[in-house]
Amino acid sequence: MLRYLEFDVSEMSFASYTISRESEKPSMVAIPVFPSRVFRHSAIYVNVNSGISAPRDLIGKRVGVPEWQLTAGVWVRGILSDYYKVPLSSVTYYTGGEEKPGRKEKTPIPYLPKELRFVEIGPTKTLSKMLDDGEIDALYTPRTPSCYASGSKNVRRLFSNPHDEEEKYYNETKIFPIMHTIVIRRDVYEANRWVARSLYKAFVQAQQIAYHNILESPKEGALKVMIPWLGWYAEQVVRQMGRDYWPYGVESNYKVLDTFLNYAHEQGLTKEKRKPEELFAPETLEAYII
Repeated sequence: MLRYLEFDVSEMSFASYTISRESEKPSMVAIPVFPSRVFRHSAIYVNVNSGISAPRDLIGKRVGVPEWQLTAGVWVRGILSDYYKVPLSSVTYYTGGEEKPGRKEKTPIPYLPKELRFVEIGPTKTLSKMLDDGEIDALYTPRTPSCYASGSKNVRRLFSNPHDEEEKYYNETKIFPIMHTIVIRRDVYEANRWVARSLYKAFVQAQQIAYHNILESPKEGALKVMIPWLGWYAEQVVRQMGRDYWPYGVESNYKVLDTFLNYAHEQGLTKEKRKPEELFAPETLEAYII
């Protein structure tokens, strides 16, 4: 979709979409539907011999990043800087393939701050092996590196209990990170502006079905999702985050969107700090409540 605009409608990385809006004539417009959200404290891996036991120990270290524009990476770096006080420019970033050599950015990063330090890894190297071997001290990645998955004694997560750390972060910030949004090709949208609102309403209605399956089906005597104790776990989530724990819409996500857009600007993805409402079809800015 990013390269060839092959679809009328598509799920898309929120960071990649944000970058696409820097064009003089953006080729897509989004609706405030967020099918992928993930806390990312579990996405930070460290070499056990690096001397890193807490976030601020990352300062001065060598850190691998598969692609700068990955939405997960934007969140990790932003949270580390904003919440844990690890300045963006305090580490040296090593870029390249995590498991296969030669990975490059999908699209250029136009406004990278000059104070950031980057090193491209060699054409035969991978970030996973470099972390295992101690050639880098840490790796920020949404995909579990093979060195960790295979049980290497040299690699562990920065946070030994990511769930507790993520819960603490949410309780203090009320931020549930957004990863993906839904985009419409610009020419489709311009030809029929009602498409944006209709799609938005359809996604909200579909979400209500998903909510019912997760929250109500255990009470009805059958699980709709392959998770034992689903009812108990769902009750804990609702108690902590409310029944609409995965909200759609701009207003109900304003703080999350604004925080991400601030990180995106600080990390060179956008020239100026954007406002959340600028990224979405005007027809979808008003909440749709069933």
